Amino acid sequence: MKVLLLTGLGALFFTYYWADNFDPASLQGARVLLTGASAGVGEELAYHYARLGSHLVLTAHTEAFLQKVVGNCRKLGAPKVFFIAADMASREVPELVVQFALDKLGGLDYLVLNHLGAAPAGTRAHSAPGTRWLMQVNLLSYVQLTSLALPSLTDSKGSLVVVSSLLGRVPASFSSPYSAAKFALDSFFGALQRELRVQDVNVAITRCVLGLQDRASAKEGVRSSMSLPLLRPELLHLLREDPSPSRLKVGHKQMPLRGRP
Repeated sequence: MKVLLLTGLGALFFTYYWADNFDPASLQGARVLLTGASAGVGEELAYHYARLGSHLVLTAHTEAFLQKVVGNCRKLGAPKVFFIAADMASREVPELVVQFALDKLGGLDYLVLNHLGAAPAGTRAHSAPGTRWLMQVNLLSYVQLTSLALPSLTDSKGSLVVVSSLLGRVPASFSSPYSAAKFALDSFFGALQRELRVQDVNVAITRCVLGLQDRASAKEGVRSSMSLPLLRPELLHLLREDPSPSRLKVGHKQMPLRGRP
């Protein structure tokens, strides 16, 4: 009987925990600030929110790409779409971005942090300047944006969505400064989630961990970091035949980006 009771309780808990209670209508009219919106995951997120009728402020580094995404969002049904080109490597920019979003939307219901950056051209990734740059873009700007937007999210009982990387959980070769930033990012938002719960602040935090991506930029980064003459001849032969790190690629599970339970 005890075994059956425990099994039943476990099944009920599992059903409750994994139940999909997401209501698409909850995003209609929601005020969303989305970073890194010009391509890739950020671009698709922008289209996702646009289809559901959210009001959007989109930001990324390149204005031309942003304009294209803004036009597509309008076609998909977003009632309001604004954009601001911004370089998160500048410490003054996060405040400008959040203030722009508050001015245009009158407040925020969702803050979706998705931007990232690799070491700038001409800067060695492992150098102190390169590491500072990576930390500003991939960690400190996230902290700044969150701190500035949190009062509005608290007022609206809103949600914070943080798009991170598997490199924030499992370190990999040739990514030490970037991995350090992502580890710190995961720890910061994990701690913040607990702090808000203790303080009874009704702001939900969703951390999305993406797997490693087999992209051309990643391949080139690995090639430039590796010293080919030091490889064993049989490995060098394999690399020349197939330079893609497909055997090392880790898949990722897609998760609904609803931000609230």
